[in-house]
Amino acid sequence: MGYKNLRECVRDLETRGELVRIECEIDPNLEAAAIQRRVYQAGGPALYFARVKGSRFPMVGNLFGTLERTRTIFRDTLDTLARLADLKINPASFLKNPLKYAGVPRGALHLLPKRVKSGPILAGRTSLSQLPQLKSWPDDGGAFITLPQVYSESSHNPGWRQSNLGMYRVQISGGHYRPGAEAGLHYQIHRGIGVHHAEALEQGVPFRVNIFVGGPPSMTVAAVMPLPEGMPELSFAGALGGHRIPLVTPPGQLPMPAEADFVITGTVDPKRTLPEGPFGDHLGYYSLAHDFPVVQVEQVYHRHGAIWPFTSVGRPPQEDTSFGAFIHELTGDLIPTVLPGVHAVHAVDAAGVHPLLLAIGSERYVPYAKKRRPQELLTIANAILGQGQLSLAKYLFLAAREDQPDLDVHDVPGFFRHILERVDWRCDLHFQTCTTVDTLDYSGSALNAGSKVVIAAAGEERRRLTSDIPTELSLPAGFSHPRVAMPGVLLVQGPSCSRPRHTTDPSMEAFCLSYAPESPINRFPLIVVVDDSSFAAAHLNNFLWTAFTRSDPSLDLYGIGASTTGKHWGCAGALVMDARSKPHHAPPLLDDPHVEKRVDALGAPGGPLHGII
Repeated sequence: MGYKNLRECVRDLETRGELVRIECEIDPNLEAAAIQRRVYQAGGPALYFARVKGSRFPMVGNLFGTLERTRTIFRDTLDTLARLADLKINPASFLKNPLKYAGVPRGALHLLPKRVKSGPILAGRTSLSQLPQLKSWPDDGGAFITLPQVYSESSHNPGWRQSNLGMYRVQISGGHYRPGAEAGLHYQIHRGIGVHHAEALEQGVPFRVNIFVGGPPSMTVAAVMPLPEGMPELSFAGALGGHRIPLVTPPGQLPMPAEADFVITGTVDPKRTLPEGPFGDHLGYYSLAHDFPVVQVEQVYHRHGAIWPFTSVGRPPQEDTSFGAFIHELTGDLIPTVLPGVHAVHAVDAAGVHPLLLAIGSERYVPYAKKRRPQELLTIANAILGQGQLSLAKYLFLAAREDQPDLDVHDVPGFFRHILERVDWRCDLHFQTCTTVDTLDYSGSALNAGSKVVIAAAGEERRRLTSDIPTELSLPAGFSHPRVAMPGVLLVQGPSCSRPRHTTDPSMEAFCLSYAPESPINRFPLIVVVDDSSFAAAHLNNFLWTAFTRSDPSLDLYGIGASTTGKHWGCAGALVMDARSKPHHAPPLLDDPHVEKRVDALGAPGGPLHGII
């Protein structure tokens, strides 16, 4: 069955030619992460760094760097998981073909962790300063654990059945933390550990956390799975790993995986915080320093021969893109069972995941209507935005399956074409203001705060889209270099933005007032104003990243021929998005050129990465 620990996985991948050992010394300060990102972009193998500067522990990265390798790691259990999902979707299928599900009972048994009296994790002790001090980007605030599995339990109802296992970033050096004694615990909004934190606040007592690093690869995936509330991640890790997860519990501690490579134990004072960060994050910007909980570190356990797994995040796609694709394969078919009427959902990785969500739903409320408009779709939109991490979506584009049954949410240009051919900006924009957005998204009004918009389109085509810029097009002063991002989407380079955070921009308002709804520019239903139109037009991913990470719907959407009826805002002409960098935005991530030269040398003839990067 599946790997019981990380060493088994590393050994097997090396045998298969899917892992490269690097014997020269690698610096965890910028160099290790830069290597991992370059090898990921090249579609290369997993990386084993045998000699890590400043630490006696080796590192392994890019384990999940390709979807194919991720499938290989879990090849023994994917069929069983598929059959379990099939039973969830259609329980009657068991009666029709019971032999097909012969292995399901054993797979279900793996959902239950097992208690053991001892395990490899208790073999050694170390300290935070002896761990690999991984720093991924030049302006990071210190060293971070980038593949942590943070385990907590309910204060009201302790035990693994009410536990949470999440991948919440952990800062182990720098900042205001007492060296070797404290670590920062950054968890984003709408994460399960927040419930345990709230319970501790209610009781006025600290709560314990264990931070697992390494161990069975299934534990790493389980920590990022968007599981329904009430299903412990430990159960999913067992099912994915193909074996019951053995747990050992030292006196006075929480359980820990017996086969983990490292476990940091400690407590969190629910009332105490310290600034955590900055940190180069998966939206492609730095998440800035903000107050987050602090772990009072008690012990750092490690097994003999422990390996430190790591990743590096940044502007997508990165290694976490493979996580997302793999999770979609495991859970995509379950979405209609959780959200009736929803047929497909795609959180667009290139746009930073949460900023842009594409979905297909049913539109059946009035099938007899001669002219259809979004109705059931709006009910579905509310359901999506009320569901776990989907609630963090900032832009939700929603199409009716009845209009095009073969529409694919993963064909992003095709999906945009479908929406833009049908949308009516006068009535198809539905805003939520003063609400929550992703903690890492700095386009909003404050940390964790911003707005959302649902763009739901149904019915027949309203327009034919064009990719031809009108020869008679003229732009107001300060706006220039029109480019086409895709049919129906015009990019315009605008002046630098200097407006305060909570206001609209006079230059954008003036831009829209320069045109009437019948002006030629409205042949493009969506106009996006950017800092560099050539960059945004060069690649679909550039457009998606620029447009949806640098705009807040309630403040950055304008319109030609805009009007408000009652409390509903819309426009008769093109919708205009301000996707320029704003003064309150976080800075983008930039590579260190000196580090990149060192990586280049590893890829030169005779280097360990020659032929890979």
